[in-house]
This record gives sequence, structure tokens and C-alpha cells, in this order.
Amino acid sequence: MSTAQSLLESRPASVAHLFLSRVAATPGREAYRYPVADGDGASGAEVWRSLTWAQTAERVHAIAAGLLALGLRPEERVAVSSSTRIEWILADLGVMCAGAAATAVYPTTNADETAYILADSDSRAIFAEDVTQLEKVVAHKGDLPSLRHVVLFDAPAELPRAEGLEILTLAELEKRGAALLAERPDAVEAAVRAIGADQLATLIYTSGTTGRPKGARLVHDCWSYQAFAQEASGLLLPEDVQFLWLPLSHVFGNALIAGQVRTGSVIVVDGRIDRIVTNLPVVRPTVMASAPRIFEKVYNGIAAKARAEGGATYRIFLWAARVARDYARTGQASMVATGRRKVPLLLTVQHAVADRLVYGKIRAAFGGALRGSASGSAALAADIGYFFAGAGVPVLEGYGLTETSAAVTVNPADDCRVGTVGRPLPGTEVRIAEDGEILLRGPGVMRGYHNLPEQTAEVLESDGWFHTGDIGEVDKDGYVRITDRKKDLFKTSGGKYVAPTEIESRFKAVCPFVSNILVIGNGRNFCTALIALDESVVLPWAEANGLAGRTYAEVVASPEAHAMVDGYVRTVNGELQRWQTIKKFSLLPRDLDIEHGELTPSLKVKRPVVERTYAEAIEAMYEGAREA
Repeated sequence: MSTAQSLLESRPASVAHLFLSRVAATPGREAYRYPVADGDGASGAEVWRSLTWAQTAERVHAIAAGLLALGLRPEERVAVSSSTRIEWILADLGVMCAGAAATAVYPTTNADETAYILADSDSRAIFAEDVTQLEKVVAHKGDLPSLRHVVLFDAPAELPRAEGLEILTLAELEKRGAALLAERPDAVEAAVRAIGADQLATLIYTSGTTGRPKGARLVHDCWSYQAFAQEASGLLLPEDVQFLWLPLSHVFGNALIAGQVRTGSVIVVDGRIDRIVTNLPVVRPTVMASAPRIFEKVYNGIAAKARAEGGATYRIFLWAARVARDYARTGQASMVATGRRKVPLLLTVQHAVADRLVYGKIRAAFGGALRGSASGSAALAADIGYFFAGAGVPVLEGYGLTETSAAVTVNPADDCRVGTVGRPLPGTEVRIAEDGEILLRGPGVMRGYHNLPEQTAEVLESDGWFHTGDIGEVDKDGYVRITDRKKDLFKTSGGKYVAPTEIESRFKAVCPFVSNILVIGNGRNFCTALIALDESVVLPWAEANGLAGRTYAEVVASPEAHAMVDGYVRTVNGELQRWQTIKKFSLLPRDLDIEHGELTPSLKVKRPVVERTYAEAIEAMYEGAREA
């Protein structure tokens, strides 16, 4: 039996069991680090505080006991609606150790959909970040007869009142828990001992690009499996310092917490997106999970800064970027062919020079200690992946879904292959159906959609195979490649199939100004595209090209911007088959965003919403047109 298999088979019923074991094993070791205001906070200064595993356990036990004091029973749902912060983690662990089940709610979710999730999950209590989240609940209390308790992380001096709701602070809940533990010291341990592997642990609602979200039923064994699979795959190591800023309402964040509890590594938690760049040199993480959009923005920002400095600086950057890609691509090709990473001497020398001039600064911006950054939720453009790999900041693309409790495949740090999503985690099986769809089976797969037996039957076979809806392939070494979403593939009126994601990824790789792109063409006689530019990058370009002082909307409406983007479109078209080429495009007056419903909270594009919003622009591109 392999070491990985032995690890997996020894896993306990739940992460709650793992948590108690972790605390017992390393009580004095640092577990979490988080920012707090320095003094009265008036100056805006912050300091970092830490919790040891023993200190974490004290708070988690108090929260778990507080929930028991409120009358929560096994598998009853407790929602959490908050940005990523230390209290989110403590609350989630508390819910787990009480034997209840967490319902994750994005804090950006509107009041109507928040109410739908709370009602569908039959949540009895909710941890709400602040009064803003509370107001969503109060507005729909009439539709939430089961909801009785609201626990606020950030509470005003005088707690608000709402009919039918008990509103209390997190400190008050912990105080109630402490009182219960004074009477029954083993209350939490008893609750943990009673947890079974197939007991509901979490309901996470798919952000879904169409229709109402569906609640994936993830049992305790899903998270216990994730914890051990991450350790066995080397994704997380005991000595790691992980910078966690991803939304914890997303399945990936939950999975990373499970892995951290198993390995005993450190999590530095701060969900403020605008603080990422500032935090990285301070945190100096060894691992970090991210989304492709972050790396695209970082790359575009680096390129824009070099372009603005002009002259030799820009030429050096372009040369260094090419060397990084060539170095990474050549090394990967030799690894695939021979099992050894071998690069020609001249390219090695060029890479060493570029490292001193450029790459070292890029690594320093990430903190200087990063051994890898896991990336998921969407495809990363290959050229960007090769750039960061060559610069010494490997982006370890992985693949997973809400329905699989996050990762099912991941690229290993010692044999990362750009353009793939890596190999299956130990214990997970991958099969390609006759139509190219990726099927998955393993302990991480959900037990079904909550209250939706028909939809469950559509994707989950009786023998455990889950239909992902993604199209892909597996190479001879077991690496998985995603080619497109099954539902996103379309056929032109000429009968040719087009994978829009492939074209979009190619465009993002060559155009440093793009933020989002949507390729259109289903049932049409040619392909077009809706393109949104990155305001932070295109406005400096505009200033340098005679468009200073204009707004973003004015810049993208200009002939100069259209001509600039057209150059990149022509470049991409030169790499495509005739029926794939973008014949026309429209620059959007603003970027896509969550607030307008065009992006999911995990930054996936909701194609139907975007196509409805910009229906006129789409029709204008096809009006009176014939295929060239």
C-alpha cells in the first residue's frame, strides 16, 4: 500500500476530530495570524496578532458550546455571511465542532438571494459580519420562520432589535458557551465524538451562471478527505505560511482550512483585496491560493509600469518576459520527454541575467518566499503561466468544483505543467466520457444537491461518478487538460464547433489591457467578441496616447482604443482556424462586475447575463453582415 493510500485510509470521520488532535499535538504552535487596528484605530495603523492552536481551541470550544446552548442539534444549519477574516474561521470550526452544519453565504449576495439560501437550507442561526448583513435577514424575516438567532462579528454599541430574532455579539455567544462548559466541560468533545463521516457538514451553494444557486451537500468525510489528500499531494506542508484572502464562502477556502488543520501550518488571514499587494512583502507566504484574474492583473500591471518608463526599461522587460516563457516552456518540454528538466546553456545564461534585472523584483513583490500559488476557478492563459514559472513564481493550476469539495486535481510544484490542471489527488478517479466530458469519482464528491433529487440524478450516477459539465482530456502521465465547458461549446451556422474559452484565453495572453472577453457565435455565421478593458492599465495608456483627461467610457469609445485592441485581435486571429477568428468586436463601456450580476462571486463570467445586457451591441455586430 502506498504512503498516500495509507494516509487516506487512516483519516478520521471529520475535520473536527482532526482539530482536537491538532490542538493536542501542537498546542503552543502558531495557527493563525490576522490584522487588527493599532490602539484606537484612528490613525489607520495596524498590527498583526497571532493565535496558537491552544488559543484557537479555547475560542472554538466557546463558540461550539454557545451554539449548543442555543439548542442547535446535529446537522442543523448555521449560516455564515462575512468577508474573509479570523472570525469566519473560528465560527466555521465552532459550527463543525458542535456537530451542526455550516451554510456559506457570500457577503456580496443581495438580500433576495441571501434569503433564498437561508430558507432553502433551513438555517436556524447566522453569523453576520455587520449590520449590513443583518439588514438582509431582517428584510426577509417573514420568509425565514426557522431562523432564530443572529450573531454579529462587528456590532454597534447598541444592538438593533428585530421581531422574531435574537441578536447577540460573538463575545456574548462565547460567554454563553463558557458558562455551558463550566457545567459540562466535555460538551464539545462529546459532540465531536458523535459526528459520523456521512453526516452533513456544509451546504455550499453553487454561484451558478444560470438560475437559482443549488446547495451542494458536503459531508464531514469530504473535508477529512481534502485534508489528507492535500497533505499526501504535497499541496500543503507543515512548515508552510499560507496567505488566505480568498472568499471563505467559496469551497476552495473551506478546503484550505481543512488541509491546514491536518498539516498544522500557519494561515495568515486578511480578505481585503486592496491590501494584497501591501500584505505580501509583510506576510512572506510560502503558499497562496488565487484566481487567474489576479495573475493576469499582476502581469498587466508589471507590463504597464515598464511601458510607462519606456526606453531601455520596456525593452528589457519584453526581453525578460520572452526569456522567462522560453525557459519555462523548454524546461517543461524536456521534463515531459525525458523526466529531467534540461535547458540549453545560452538560455540558462540569459535567464540568469534576466533574473538579476527583472525576476528577483517580481519574487520580492510576492514576499520572496513563495514556493507556489495554487490557482483555480478558471483557466490561466498559458503565456502568463509560463511567464510566472520562468520568473520563479510557479502558478500551480488545479481543478475542482463546489460539488467535489474543491480540488480534485493539482499540479505538483516539482513537475508543474502549464496548460494542464495537474494530476488527480490521491483517492480521486478521473474518466473521460465518449463525448469528452470529464467524470469524477472519489470521497470528495458531494452527496447530492439539497432538496433537488432530479438535478442530483442528472449529474450523479448511482455508482458515484459525477458529471462535471467540463470537456477535457488526460495525457499519458495522468495530467488533466480542460478544453471548455460543455455547455459553453457552440456551433456556428456553418456547422463548425467553437470552444470560446480557448479563444478568450489566447486573447488574454497577448493583450495586456484586457480585463474580460466573451466570444459570441452560437448559431451565427461568424464569431464576434465583447471586450472589457482593465481601467487601471488602459487609462495610463490613454494619457500617453493623446487621450489624457478622458473617462474610461470615453477612452474605450475612441477610435484610438479600437485600433489598439484591433491589433491584438488580429494577432490572435493569426493563430486560429478560419471559423474561430473574431471578425468583429465591441468594447464595453465598463468592466463586468458582481454588482450587475455579470460575474459570480468567484469571478466566473455569467455568459447569459452578459449576452442579455449587451444584446444590442451583439446584434449591431451581426446586422447586415456576411462571413468574410
